[in-house]
Parts: sequence; structure tokens; C-alpha cells
Amino acid sequence: MNRFQFGDSDGSASDFEEDSSGLPFPEPLSRTSFLAPDFDPATFLSSLTNRHQSLEDLRQELRGLEQSLNKELLDLVNENYQDFLSLGTSLRGGEEKVEGVKVGVLSFQRDVKAIRDKVEARRREVEELLNEKRRLRTNADIGKDLLDYADRVEELEHRLMIKTNSSQRDVKSPEGSETESDLYSSESEDSDDEELADGTPAMSSKKLERHAQKFVYLTSIAARVGEKHPFLVSLQPRVAKIKSTLLLDLKSALEQATTAGGKRDARTLAILRIYELMGEDVSAVAALRNLKV
Repeated sequence: MNRFQFGDSDGSASDFEEDSSGLPFPEPLSRTSFLAPDFDPATFLSSLTNRHQSLEDLRQELRGLEQSLNKELLDLVNENYQDFLSLGTSLRGGEEKVEGVKVGVLSFQRDVKAIRDKVEARRREVEELLNEKRRLRTNADIGKDLLDYADRVEELEHRLMIKTNSSQRDVKSPEGSETESDLYSSESEDSDDEELADGTPAMSSKKLERHAQKFVYLTSIAARVGEKHPFLVSLQPRVAKIKSTLLLDLKSALEQATTAGGKRDARTLAILRIYELMGEDVSAVAALRNLKV
């Protein structure tokens, strides 16, 4: 036991005897301290500041704890060793179960494939039906256009008084729904002209324009359906006759415009616009050239 002497103010010495029996004895380290998921060595060591224990004693205690854990692990393995060895034996006969599961899985795969094939077949069938529906709708639209085309050809033939069984124009009686004289009628609602200087009734440019518009609509239907469609090809001679008749009427109206007096230029421009509407600029130039001659 060590003894320490301290001097007091009057020079006398007092004795102090070191006694460590009153210091707290450190408790054994707990395993739970090492099981925390966020265990940190530095944090753990800093928490031991209140332990009255030297660093060497702490190391020795940690080594002892490590040896204890190793021994427990070894005892656990030795205790269950027989169970580990008998595990394979307890699984005998599992091949049949695995094979049964395999057969079930293969059967399930076949069923899934069959269902998938049926769905795919149904999808193709629906797609074919939709395509067929689109084709039928397209054919129906074409059929409507063809009927409309035929009706308009017949209408133009009637308005232009064209015989379908003869190359001669059919001049009907005034009692008809529309005769050739209607183009010259100044009493018609469509008439925008008066009599010419020589007293001849002028052709109605408005009616000529309306006939030209109907003809242009025929060409638009033909472009939409296809000009090489057999039905349109069969009507082509009649359409060509309608076109030639329109051009003949326009040429006559252009000739009339030269004798229109003060309205000559206005009538000429109106007829030329109808030529342009039909896309017959070349025919218009030829007609004007013939007038100059």
C-alpha cells in the first residue's frame, strides 16, 4: 500500500493512504451491445469512459468474450451435426414430388400456350374482319360515287340535249324540262344577258358555268374512284360527248360576245373564266385565234 505525504501551512506533514476499495468494479461487457444494427466501435469505446478499467483489462475481457462465442458456436455445430447429416436422408423420395411438380408446370405451360394460340387466332380473325369491313365500306363508297357519276352524266346529257343513241344533239320542244332555247332565254332566273345588237338572244353564261361546274365535278369523282375503273371507262364516250358539247357551246358564246356591243369585254371574260374552270385554256386560245381570223 502506497502512502503519500502532503505539507500543510504550518510545515507539518499529513499522511494519505491510497485506497481503491471504494471504486466501482466494471460490469462484464454485454452481448447486446454488439447486436445493434448501427453498432460503431468508436461510439462503443466512447461509452466506456465511466468504467474504472485499464485498456489492457478491456482487451483481455474482449478476447474472453470472443473465445466464449467461438466455443458456443462450436458446441452448436456439434450438437446439430447429426441433424445436418440426416437432412439428405430425410429428403429421400422427393424426386417423385419434384417430378410431379415438373409435370404440373409443363401441363400449365401447355395450357397457357393453348390459350395464347386461341387469343392470337381470335386477334387475327378480328383483324381480318375489320379489314373486310374497311374494304366493304370502301367499296360501298365507290358504289355511291359510281351511281352519282352515272346520274350526273345522264343529267348533263339531258340539260345539254345529247342523245345517247345518236351523235346528233336532240333539240326538244319548248314543252320539255329544258331545251336548247333555255340557253338563250332572257326570262330565265339564270339569265344574266340581254339580246345581242342584231336582236339574237344571247346565251346564258350562268347556265354555261353551271354546266361546266357539273362537268368538273364528274372529273373529281373519276379522280377519286380511279379513271381506269371499268364502269367509268364504259361511260367515257358519253363524257367525251358532254365535254365536246360544252366546248362547242362555249365557242358559240365566245363568238356571240364579239357582237355584244358595250358588254363585249365582260361577256368575253366570263366565257374565258368558264374555259379556265374546265382546264381548257388551250381550247380558249384556239377559239380566240379563230375569232381574230
